[in-house]
Amino acid sequence: MAKKKISIIGASGYTGGELLRWALLHPEMEVSQITSERFSGQAATKLNPNLRGFTSLSFVPVKQLSTDIDAVFICTPHKAAAPYVKQFWETGAKIIDLSADFRLKSKETYAKYYQEHPAPELLDKSVYGIPELHREEMKNAKLVACAGCLATSVILALAPLIKSKLIATDGIIADAKIGSAAAGASFDISTHHPERSGSVRSYKPHGHRHTAEIEQELSEIAGSPISVGMTPHAIEMVRGIMSTIHARLPAETKDVDVWKAYRSFYTGSPFVRLVKDKETLYRYPEPKPLIGTNFADIGFEIDPEKKRIIAMSAIDNLVKGSGGQAIQCFNLMNGFDEKMGLWMPGFHPL
Repeated sequence: MAKKKISIIGASGYTGGELLRWALLHPEMEVSQITSERFSGQAATKLNPNLRGFTSLSFVPVKQLSTDIDAVFICTPHKAAAPYVKQFWETGAKIIDLSADFRLKSKETYAKYYQEHPAPELLDKSVYGIPELHREEMKNAKLVACAGCLATSVILALAPLIKSKLIATDGIIADAKIGSAAAGASFDISTHHPERSGSVRSYKPHGHRHTAEIEQELSEIAGSPISVGMTPHAIEMVRGIMSTIHARLPAETKDVDVWKAYRSFYTGSPFVRLVKDKETLYRYPEPKPLIGTNFADIGFEIDPEKKRIIAMSAIDNLVKGSGGQAIQCFNLMNGFDEKMGLWMPGFHPL
């Protein structure tokens, strides 16, 4: 059986480069084209030296993109992806959109956080791209809108607690630390080394765009509106997200209750690992052991005195928060084992 021919639109950024790395190693993928307007004509290895010897592809302008493919990955910024989704909608290709354009089901919510939606008629056609939540829907999906990296981290920690009704659904607070790669490959003063080095910077104390995704997905699980306050912090790290989430426990809750909730929810989810081990240095989730992998490590601690739970979630924002999760979605959309091309451990030490 022939491999699936894929193209990557916007392949010159960090997300596109990471996606290309996984795609080149995937046993059922053939990378047909990669696009970049700015770097058109240049070899992919000029921007991705880690891929030397693995590809001879060069970037092409998007106007040269062929529609004779099985799947297209769209790695453009938000607001720019919708025209490509509309272009490929009738071709029969599977569409995996890594932008924010089709994550939100409400055009009013999209307008609040972004702009007026350019293709509202397709919003209800997309499946939200966290496989652990929407695995079955992805198997028949034509369009998957991959989740935001911060949203992925927070949702994976909270979804089982919401599903099992262990926590109060008001007053949930998420504190997230994120590496500089999340800002993308384009220069910004905030990611300039002299400005970023040594800093811990709160850059969006409230109203971050990914909050809308978090509330949308958790509200769907709960069957009623869920409110989450999230504050991300930029820290001196290239890859990785560490989210620490605080929620009230309305009833007496023991460790075994939380373990049951997580294990039940994530049965059959190979990329979610539960981490709580006081006999090691790595007693709770942290990003470093996950760098370059598609795993999400989830842990927790109960504070009986304050009647709260502290849930912890760690991912690599460019893999489980972006390119790797996109491959995982692709696998499900095409009937492959979702681990295909992704099953590998991280490095230690790093």
